[in-house]
Amino acid sequence: MSTACSPLHAPFYADHATFGPAEVLENVRLAERTFRMRIAAPAMAERIIPGQFLMVRIAGWNDPLLGRPFALYDVVRNSSGQLVAVDFVYLVGGKLTTALARTQPGQTVEAWGPLGNGFPRETECDALVMVAGGIGQTPFLAYGKQQLGSAAYGLATAESPPKKVILCYGVRTAALLAGEQDFRSAGIDLRVASDDGSVGRHGLVTELLTEALAEAHGARQLVVTCGPEPMMERVAEICNTAGVRCLASLETPMACGIGICFSCVAKIAQPDGDWDYKRTCVEGPVFDAEKIVW
Repeated sequence: MSTACSPLHAPFYADHATFGPAEVLENVRLAERTFRMRIAAPAMAERIIPGQFLMVRIAGWNDPLLGRPFALYDVVRNSSGQLVAVDFVYLVGGKLTTALARTQPGQTVEAWGPLGNGFPRETECDALVMVAGGIGQTPFLAYGKQQLGSAAYGLATAESPPKKVILCYGVRTAALLAGEQDFRSAGIDLRVASDDGSVGRHGLVTELLTEALAEAHGARQLVVTCGPEPMMERVAEICNTAGVRCLASLETPMACGIGICFSCVAKIAQPDGDWDYKRTCVEGPVFDAEKIVW
């Protein structure tokens, strides 16, 4: 069996991932407990596409021993246009992210990626609506820029980008709104909802989604979502009712990131009507939302 058709060598498996030490170039605060880290990883930056992720651990540490997954936020070019670095955003919560928040430029982390399947390059939609909750906005800066045709990631810029790219972003409170200026500067139509009404719409981010779909009614639409599972399930329901295709990027906890440990499985519907477990780290993290057994 050739590598091209072998299920053991799917294009989104870790066959082409890089692994090794990476120098921390920047580690800046974006919002409350939220940081953007930039690491020197030129080979990864050349290969990674929006929706894929990388695994990161602290070099020389054994507590925690395992790495943690972080979605691509963006890639960085030097003054000559060469890809030199990868950005990811993280929310401080456990041991690893607490240690990352203390990391200074010049220190080293271990990183491997790109991993996972990423978002498709859509050239036949008029409006892309991205729906994020919590830290789920992180995959959408790169995807929005790619779909607007202003940046390329591992492949050519979209030939016919959507006319509109919207990010509906839900947070608990204004202090947790991260990367607002990054999205606006990229030309993405940012719409915010907050649980406490301290920023944007006082209410649920799914209300913003319903309005965005109504605005572009009749147009070719695509919805992508990432964030808390109950939110994504509701997004999938809204899209199913509206007859709009929806893709969900799952935030399932991972241990290895390369499909060995089977700790990140999700229930995915099969053609025969039954369901089977699929590994989020290799068959995902992006799945057709209609096929996810929530």
